[in-house]
Amino acid sequence: MNGNPTDSVLALSNGRILTDRGIEEGLAVLVQAGRIAAVVSEHEALQRADDAYDLQGATLLPGFIDCQVNGGGGVLFNNSPDAESLRRIGAAHRQFGTTGFLPTLISDDAGRMQEAVAATRLAIAQGVPGVLGIHLEGPYLAPARKGTHDASKFRVPDAQEIELATALDNGITLITLAPERVGADTVRALVQRGAIVCAGHTAASYEETRTGIDAGIRGFTHLFNAMSPLTGREPGAVGAAMEDAGTWCGVIVDGHHVHPASLRVALKAKARGKVFLVTDAMPPVGADDPSYELYGEVITARDGVVRNATGTLAGSALDMATAVRNSVRILGLPLAEAARMASAYPAEFLGIGDRYGRIAPGYHADLVALDADLQVAATWIDGNR
Repeated sequence: MNGNPTDSVLALSNGRILTDRGIEEGLAVLVQAGRIAAVVSEHEALQRADDAYDLQGATLLPGFIDCQVNGGGGVLFNNSPDAESLRRIGAAHRQFGTTGFLPTLISDDAGRMQEAVAATRLAIAQGVPGVLGIHLEGPYLAPARKGTHDASKFRVPDAQEIELATALDNGITLITLAPERVGADTVRALVQRGAIVCAGHTAASYEETRTGIDAGIRGFTHLFNAMSPLTGREPGAVGAAMEDAGTWCGVIVDGHHVHPASLRVALKAKARGKVFLVTDAMPPVGADDPSYELYGEVITARDGVVRNATGTLAGSALDMATAVRNSVRILGLPLAEAARMASAYPAEFLGIGDRYGRIAPGYHADLVALDADLQVAATWIDGNR
């Protein structure tokens, strides 16, 4: 079943359901008009439903929300900033349980940024499944922590650039910047215009990072990667991130970007709910071709790792379902908590936790079913499978 009439009720039953209490048995989810109508006993659900989907023992989770998707399905957003590319990227990630994402533009010139914002606006207006907004990862970054970004694109935003970066008027805007490069007044201006600001690709000191947090920085992009590390006498951006109670941290749990022990330390340091999963995915995700072009260089994913010619990590070949599995198998987290790190916690970070990221009445029926091996069995966006 790929959809149901607006007034009909679909029951998702014969599975385990992640509720606010944990993973529960004997319950079913009723879906109507793209929203979760109720979570009730299986007996009641089958009495009230017009149709039913048999989960066959699978675990039903909130759909995954990925704040950092550079590409997928053979498409890199920087190379093809248009609505059709976003449709292809979304379709590629949907098969891995991602029901909401921020297409991510890595550092580029103003013209390409303008195209990316326009493409995102159009995709949202057209109802392209899963597109929640845009993530501008740069170009307001630090050359010393550029990673695979092209430092020739880096600049400090002026008033016109602030207006450009915050021009999306029908979705979320997330901006990653280096706080030592962008003044507190500019951070405040971006936040006042509705953007969520993260620190990333930064060589900032602890004090510079704290100044950015005080100005409105809400989170940290791929914690540990491309940022000043925590050391004994200089806590750096990492130390500021782990100390601060209010900020969120995105993490890439692929076994390559960050050592599992470092991730476990971050989970212990941060309050529960303040660490969430991201993929930093590149075009090989959901594609047969492991290669793609970035800044004119052909890059190939090998053994699940994406590096450029200098050996620098260039995004990832990670999908969200694998990130959840890795969080269970590598980090030792319960499935319920790993799933929340992929759904409820990023939704709260993005300010949409009142309607996305939980299986509860009134929430979008964005759902993913995982089988016993934690592989995706089915995905729904607004009740459509």
